[in-house]
Amino acid sequence: MEYFKDLDRAKKNRESNKKLVRRLQKAKPKEVDQQFHNLHEEVFKEVDCLKCANCCKTTSPIFRDVDIKRIAQHLRIPEAKFQELYLTMDEDNDWVLKQSPCHFLQEDNTCSIYDVRPLACREYPHTDRKNMQQILNLTFTNSMVCPAVTRILERIKA
Repeated sequence: MEYFKDLDRAKKNRESNKKLVRRLQKAKPKEVDQQFHNLHEEVFKEVDCLKCANCCKTTSPIFRDVDIKRIAQHLRIPEAKFQELYLTMDEDNDWVLKQSPCHFLQEDNTCSIYDVRPLACREYPHTDRKNMQQILNLTFTNSMVCPAVTRILERIKA
């Protein structure tokens, strides 16, 4: 699959991507935001998340209390039951999924709770956020998971 070639390149270019992140951390914040935001729009015209869904298959978002409440209401179960069935507390005391792939990921890579999904899912892969410099290490990590982030970093390097 085309997207897994992107992820292979991210692994192969790990060191040069780390150097890029270090360079971007020293650049002007507004310029970094502008680069990412322009490329975010460009790359997401090419990348179809429904053909990949690697983030849903391999990682877990953080579930905030408000996310838990909203999703539990949607599922018509108590919040404690939602936590018991689907979540665990990680080493940072954040609620995350017990297992990967995500329980709510369907066969066709759609999300059964899409309209009420956690904020972390709504914002992923975070390449259109303000103050990108603050999350460049996360962006580097996401480049190993998300082909779109890999492409964005490659285009910034070019």
